[in-house]
Amino acid sequence: MTSADLYPFSQAPLTRLLLGRRAFGSMGGGKAGVLIERNVMVYRRVWVAMVSGFFEPVFYLLSIGVGLGKLTGAVDGVPYAHYVAPGLLAVSAMNGAVFDATFNVFFKIKYAKIYDAMLATPLRVGDIALGDIMWAQLRGLMYSAAFLVIMLAMGLVHSWWALLALPVTVLIGFAFGAVGMAATSFMRSWQDFDMITLALMPMFLFSGAFYPLSVYNPQIRVLIEALPLFHGIDLLRALTLGRVHIGLLWDVLYLAVMALIGAAVAARRLEKLLLT
Repeated sequence: MTSADLYPFSQAPLTRLLLGRRAFGSMGGGKAGVLIERNVMVYRRVWVAMVSGFFEPVFYLLSIGVGLGKLTGAVDGVPYAHYVAPGLLAVSAMNGAVFDATFNVFFKIKYAKIYDAMLATPLRVGDIALGDIMWAQLRGLMYSAAFLVIMLAMGLVHSWWALLALPVTVLIGFAFGAVGMAATSFMRSWQDFDMITLALMPMFLFSGAFYPLSVYNPQIRVLIEALPLFHGIDLLRALTLGRVHIGLLWDVLYLAVMALIGAAVAARRLEKLLLT
């Protein structure tokens, strides 16, 4: 079995076109999976740091969803904890992907010079970008899977459509991981990461995780509906509550386009940083 069999996505013509011929070179992007193997070996020794990010959404679920839910009653026709849980599931996917694709990638580029060493091997810039984006997405998937198990244990899942929740968290993680790496390529120092926090915090608070958008006036609602986390929350809430409708395809398209654009920018930025 070849690496192309193991990682067929990296051979996709659309991905190759978007990320560029030079980024992958003549050998293609099938070696991106080597980055995943490398990260697995590294995180075996620091697994506590790996799993620590999972607990924040769980604490929010227990404190706000369950605790505050005793005071708020039903929201949108369901108990408050049932309403909040899918929003925090999307946050788990986002957090796992973003933090690995930003802080860790910045350290590899600016300080450890790991990517420079990788370029001395048959790996190309496109392999590096795609491999670390895939790893960031897998970290988000691990957080999401554990959170979904907690939701099931607490009886917060209403429909068999929730079986599609994990594939959706993969899409959310890949989209945020790709954009996170692209943004990191423009960072000059650790202080610049305040901009990442500035972008993530409003999405976390105002994308509909904790209350419906009907509380806002139409102008603010349009602005919030343009945020990527809103589309992830909308998808997961519909699946876990069994409220599936054709409009969810727009959410899927939004996140897919975000992922492709983020991966393209990340690969081209890394190519500029590492090869020029």
